[in-house]
Amino acid sequence: MDYQLSHEGYMRTALELARAAMGQTGLNPIVGCVLVKEGRIVGLGSHLKRGTAHAEVHALRMAGAEAEGSTAYVTLEPCSHYGKTPPCADQLIEAGVKQVYVACEDPNPLVAGQGIQKLRDRGIEVHVGLLQNEAEQLNEKFFKFIRTGMPFVTLKTAMTLDGKVASKQGDSKWISNEEARQRVHVLRHQHQGIMVGAATVLADDPLLTARLESGAVQPTRIIVDSRLRIPLTAKVIQDRTAPTVILTSAAADAAAEERLAACGVKVYRCGTGPKVDLQEAMRKLAELEISSVLLEGGGTLNGAMLEAELIDKMVIFMAPKIIGGVSAPSIFQMEGKALMNEAYTLSSIHYEQIGDNICIIGYPHYGA
Repeated sequence: MDYQLSHEGYMRTALELARAAMGQTGLNPIVGCVLVKEGRIVGLGSHLKRGTAHAEVHALRMAGAEAEGSTAYVTLEPCSHYGKTPPCADQLIEAGVKQVYVACEDPNPLVAGQGIQKLRDRGIEVHVGLLQNEAEQLNEKFFKFIRTGMPFVTLKTAMTLDGKVASKQGDSKWISNEEARQRVHVLRHQHQGIMVGAATVLADDPLLTARLESGAVQPTRIIVDSRLRIPLTAKVIQDRTAPTVILTSAAADAAAEERLAACGVKVYRCGTGPKVDLQEAMRKLAELEISSVLLEGGGTLNGAMLEAELIDKMVIFMAPKIIGGVSAPSIFQMEGKALMNEAYTLSSIHYEQIGDNICIIGYPHYGA
């Protein structure tokens, strides 16, 4: 059988449809659907925006009358409840779909197997688990948020061969190459928030927006600033192309908070101590419906987030440069472990060469 005409081939097409919409569905998962009848694709669909039609509905509309008797390939279990849109399981039933392949179940308690059961109760043959690992990884941000109520945090950083993120004088432009920097803008588009520390804003005055040729969905800019040190002239304050949120401490100056609020910036106090409580900060972001965060901090914030076990994934660009300097900042500035066997390790590691840079992608392991 030709690969593209196999069950796996159709599901891979559905996964690619879902992947194309990554970053534009907000809290919702990304989902793709393919409808096949008598060896022909008759409908294709992706979920494109929170609150609008789901992937199955787009595919059914394209198929029209040909949906009757077709086989559906869906990357995530069809929903079974009324939310912002009607249940997709009901619409597959009404259209007369005879068979459904589901890559993985939806962990949302409002669905969690109920969509699959509803289809089976109406006599539709349902197969679950085709390309399950790929489908779950595609929606890793959604799965983490639904299961824990906390945002999925991806650390992105660029470093030299000797682990430096800037020179001893603070210069960091540019460690990575142009192609790697373009990848970063894609990552920004694919996350709901970009987080840095006050030191990064003070040193670099970044814009913290996603800049792609075809346009991009702009994430919320998140600044961790325990003392509200950043000036009102900073680009993240003056630029209005994306919202800015500042996470601060109980000790921060009230007058500074008022000045920032007058500029349209939302300020949230996290914790009772002199520094931002990062656990509480992540809970606050979840309350703001920010389910995924791209951490682009300096060594201090990176180290604090790692020690708090709040980093879920790392994307590290390594350039073939050695800059040295005892005082030059490293990728993680923290107290560190006493023994090598206590070191943080990465699992499920993927390597990719981007020009003369190496991109290392992995998931930190925190033990028990």
